[in-house]
Amino acid sequence: MIPTSYSIRNIINYKITSTLTILGIGLVVFVFCASMMLTNGLAETLVASGSDGNVTVIRQASQTEVQSIINYEQARIISAFPEIARDDNGLPMFTNEIHVLITLKKLESGDEGNVVVRGVTDKSMPLRPMIRIIEGRMWENAGSEIIVGRSLAERFENCKIGERIRFGARDWTVVGIFDAEGSGNESEIWCDVEQAGDAFRRPVYSSLTFRMADSSQFEAVKAKIEDDRRLPLEVLWEKDYYARQSEAFSTFIGIVGIALSISFGLGAVVGAMITMYAAVANRTKEIGTLRALGFRRLNILLSFMFEALVISLSGGVIGIAGAFFLRFVRVSTTNWGTFSEVAFNFEISAGIVAAAIIFALLMGILGGFLPAVRASRMKIVESFRAV
Repeated sequence: MIPTSYSIRNIINYKITSTLTILGIGLVVFVFCASMMLTNGLAETLVASGSDGNVTVIRQASQTEVQSIINYEQARIISAFPEIARDDNGLPMFTNEIHVLITLKKLESGDEGNVVVRGVTDKSMPLRPMIRIIEGRMWENAGSEIIVGRSLAERFENCKIGERIRFGARDWTVVGIFDAEGSGNESEIWCDVEQAGDAFRRPVYSSLTFRMADSSQFEAVKAKIEDDRRLPLEVLWEKDYYARQSEAFSTFIGIVGIALSISFGLGAVVGAMITMYAAVANRTKEIGTLRALGFRRLNILLSFMFEALVISLSGGVIGIAGAFFLRFVRVSTTNWGTFSEVAFNFEISAGIVAAAIIFALLMGILGGFLPAVRASRMKIVESFRAV
C-alpha cells in the first residue's frame, strides 16, 4: 500500500490548485449547511414554544390557531375532563386562548409585518414555564395593557415599556416585556383573553391548551374528544402542533437548498476533477516509478482517491466551520403556517455536520474517481515515455 504521506505531500506540493478546490468545496458545504441550519432553526424555535405534557386543541381541518374556532360550550366541556392536571389550588391546568394577527411597522426598514396578538388566561404562563417577565410587570385585567416578547420589542415600533400600540379599535399600553428562551412566543403580544375578545369582537376561542395529569392517557383523551359529535376538534401534543407549523417553510427551504447545493456541487466536482487530472498529468513519471517498484494498479487508484478525499474533507471542514458562526445570526421570516413574523437563529446539529461531511466526501469521490482510474491504468513504459 502506498503511504498516505505520499498523497498528503502531493497536495502540499500543488498547493494553489488544491487550495482553490478546497475553498470551492468549502463554499458548497457552507451553502448546504446554511440551508439546513435555517430550517432546523425555525423548527427548533417553534417546537420550543410547546411544553412537555401540554395538549393543544384546535378545530378540525383548521391546521393552525389562525383558522380555528372553538365556542364557549366546547371549551367548558373539555375543561371539566378529569384527565387534566390540577394546580396546587385544585384548579385545572387549562387555558382558552384567542389568536389574532395585526400589522406593525419594523424598526429598521419601516415595512409592515404580521404579528400575533394572543389573548391568554392566568393559566397560560404556568403552562409555559419558560416564559418570564424580564422588564416591567404583568398587565392588569381592568385596563388595556399588554406584554410583548423580547424579540418583538427589538424588531418592531412602539413595543417598549410605556409605549402604545393601536389595534382592535383601542390603544394598548406596553407594561411588560417577557423572555421565552428563544421560542416562537417571543414574537407575540400577550393580553387578557377577555380584553382581546371584547376588542376584536370574537365571542369564540382559537385554541385550548391543557396539561395532562398522566401522559399515558393522551390517546384516550384524544379519542374522547374527536369521537364526540359536539366537539369537531383536533387534539395534538403541543410540541407536535408547533412542529407541524414549520413543515411548509422547511420543505420549501429544503428544496431550494438542495437545488443550490447540487448546482454548486457540480461545479466543485468539476474543479476537483480538473485538479486530480492535473495531478495525474504532472506525475506520470512518479506513477511509472511506483508501478516499477511493484505497486499494483489498485494501490495507485486508492492513493489518488485518498488524495481526492483529503481535499474534499478539508473543504468540508472549512465549510462547516464557516457555517458554525451562523449560529450567532438572528433572522426573521413569515411562518407560513400562521402568516406571522417569527424570529429565530440558525441552528446546527450533529445530523447536519454528518450530512455535510458525507456530502463533501461524495464530491471528492465523484471528482477523483475518473482521474484515479486513469492513473491506475497507465503502463510503466508509457509513463516513462510521457516524460
